[in-house]
Amino acid sequence: MARRAGMITIKEVARHAGVSTSTVSYVLSGKRAISEATRRRVQRSIAALGYHPNAGARALASNRSQVLGLVVPLRSGLNMPVIMQFVSAIASAARAHDYDVLLLTNEAGPGEAHRVTARAMADAIIVMDVESADPRVPELRAVDAPVVLLGMPDDHDGLSCADLDFAAAGRQLAAHLGERGHRSIALIGSPPAVYQRGTSYAARLLAGFEGEAGKRGLTSSAHPCSPAYDAVVRCLDEVLAPGRAVTGLVVHNEAVLGSLLLELQRRSLRVPEDLSVITLCPDEVAENQSVPLTSVAIPVDELGAMAVEMVMSRLEQEHPPEVRLLQPRLTDRGSTTALN
Repeated sequence: MARRAGMITIKEVARHAGVSTSTVSYVLSGKRAISEATRRRVQRSIAALGYHPNAGARALASNRSQVLGLVVPLRSGLNMPVIMQFVSAIASAARAHDYDVLLLTNEAGPGEAHRVTARAMADAIIVMDVESADPRVPELRAVDAPVVLLGMPDDHDGLSCADLDFAAAGRQLAAHLGERGHRSIALIGSPPAVYQRGTSYAARLLAGFEGEAGKRGLTSSAHPCSPAYDAVVRCLDEVLAPGRAVTGLVVHNEAVLGSLLLELQRRSLRVPEDLSVITLCPDEVAENQSVPLTSVAIPVDELGAMAVEMVMSRLEQEHPPEVRLLQPRLTDRGSTTALN
């Protein structure tokens, strides 16, 4: 069986052409003078084997690195499985454009994006974990390379942002329960550290939730929750305290869903008969709970592809800054019920 072209290595090209791997590299990059006869021999071997060089080699003699910088500081309160879904989605979309991804995981302050682009380590930057009052905003405006934020700070003038419309999602989650006759609802939110940092998506969803609840005259409360089981227990003790009469939960914290449903079962509370639950998370997370949950999706692949497409279009030509917000999409899986 013939070997797939994508599996051919530079060493095999060198062996086929009868030259060193460094000679093949120089032919690809143009960084050193190579005799015309040798160059043609290497090129014939590349064509014969169907070799596809990696992103660095494909850059040839251009000034591009063929690398995107992805800034995702690994800070407390982040849900790493979902973060890694975003990293994978962005890397996959970048590869479709023959780009690799440089992952920048230090809790970098202002200056990091400029450092990476000034040293030609990356042609463009995508920034995740955006805060409402993000201290990196002035620097990001001044970076001499395309920058796209996967998130939206309050002051986003002059910046390109791609995100889910979390405020609209918060409104939709509260409205779903309100339309079903629930009068007292609660939000089990992200870990406390996420709110303390002023992370944009959490603040916008909370604002949308509270605004819609107020508009409909609903009694509502919000409860940050850490992922540890004992924290979930304490959170439910608070949410379901006598006198609150909560009948509907909105959960904006993928990491607690399994523990929350287990604890509700331990308390002999059935979903949705005794308590309605709706969440915001990737579809596969909602589908695979012990009780499939009605949810607003976090469209990871779509958001990652959108951020990469925005970066690529800016590498090709000048574009004015823009904000693209995906509208929330709700899927009813029967975990909420209508009250009389």
